[in-house]
Amino acid sequence: MSYMLNSREAALGCADAADSKKAADIVILDLRKLTYITDYFVICSGSSTTQISAIADGIGQELAKAGIHPSHIEGQAEASWVLMDYGDVVVHIFDEQTRAHYALEKLWGDAARIPHGVSHPSLKNASS
Repeated sequence: MSYMLNSREAALGCADAADSKKAADIVILDLRKLTYITDYFVICSGSSTTQISAIADGIGQELAKAGIHPSHIEGQAEASWVLMDYGDVVVHIFDEQTRAHYALEKLWGDAARIPHGVSHPSLKNASS
């Protein structure tokens, strides 16, 4: 039997996948009360374009195991800011300079932060 992830579980799964690729400063913002464009932003940083690409690939592979695929990916060629649009969850993977410049956490400062850091079984349950 397949388990369908809700948007919060998908966001937590993205954060876990990013963490497995050693992403830095992972933040999940709950935007549900602020906008209708998406439910969650998952924001993280990589220290090089190689790591940023690896983080994006890791997130894509983990969500694909659960049958979830992005509707759009931008920035993979440059890899200073990769945006992965999963509809209810949008993932932003930055290099440190680009993240500081755009300051999404400050722009969306009214958004609640969702705690993470403990491995969530969400994606594993979805594929079983």
